[in-house]
Amino acid sequence: MARIVLQQADIARALTRISHEILESNRGSSNLVLMGVPTRGILLARRIADIIDQIEPDSAPCLVGSLDVTMYRDDLAHQPTRATQQTQVPAGGIDGKTVVLVDDVLFSGRTVRSALDALNDLGRPRAVRLAVLVDRGHRELPIRADFVGKNLPTSTKERINVRLSETDGAEEVSIEGQAEMTEDGE
Repeated sequence: MARIVLQQADIARALTRISHEILESNRGSSNLVLMGVPTRGILLARRIADIIDQIEPDSAPCLVGSLDVTMYRDDLAHQPTRATQQTQVPAGGIDGKTVVLVDDVLFSGRTVRSALDALNDLGRPRAVRLAVLVDRGHRELPIRADFVGKNLPTSTKERINVRLSETDGAEEVSIEGQAEMTEDGE
């Protein structure tokens, strides 16, 4: 049974907070590129860009792209075949810019490692940051998000489901599955 942990208003608040944190960290929106990791990371990157554009309407529009990491993954032999998607780099590229990778859930860190490898093939950013809607823990690599909507400690037996209106017709984050029990049953 799935337990809803974030609803539409919670997601909107988290993305607004992340947008403000990105602007503060970057000291504005100049030389900022948001690169969404398919599928939901692209949608979240577009939403963050829209919020940034509302916060700083007199600045140039926030640049958004997409970064397909499929062929950079180290688990292709163990995962079902994944369809590749198009990588789209905004005009002007990423050289010398602050790139914020945007994804929906941070888990093992392997997708982020793949994204860093993919970025290397596209150019040399000044800095790379990571924004995620949900950080669920269980890192296998030394990767940490710079901007987090919600920390949701989970069991490895649980699954985080992010549903967005553009792809799923609903707006929520839920946890599904059984939490691991401790020795005393908690």
